[in-house]
Amino acid sequence: MSTDTIFGKILRKEIPAQIVFEDEQCLAFRDVNPQAPVHILIIPKKPLPQIEQMSAQDEGLVGHLFFVATEIARREGLGTGYRLLINNGPDGGQTVYHLHLHLLGGRPFGWPPG
Repeated sequence: MSTDTIFGKILRKEIPAQIVFEDEQCLAFRDVNPQAPVHILIIPKKPLPQIEQMSAQDEGLVGHLFFVATEIARREGLGTGYRLLINNGPDGGQTVYHLHLHLLGGRPFGWPPG
């Protein structure tokens, strides 16, 4: 991970964020440009630019991100459903090259998504 990303700066507390969860492996905060009533980003503290760059050693970390997302969804009252999303690469809509999981909820979502 380039520590120059906005997420690196948030991890180092150089940029303020509305943090909703933090543990030794990850940090979760509200998106400043939300696409749903609830839009939370969950990022690993380990340098990992893209999901496709994960190794077998990252399996537990990525699983942890999803586990944290479900806990946050419960706390946010998203019992009727929510969406979890990872963008990968430019064609996948990734704009910040620090792996991040979007937790979106608080409204119905359609399919296909985009």
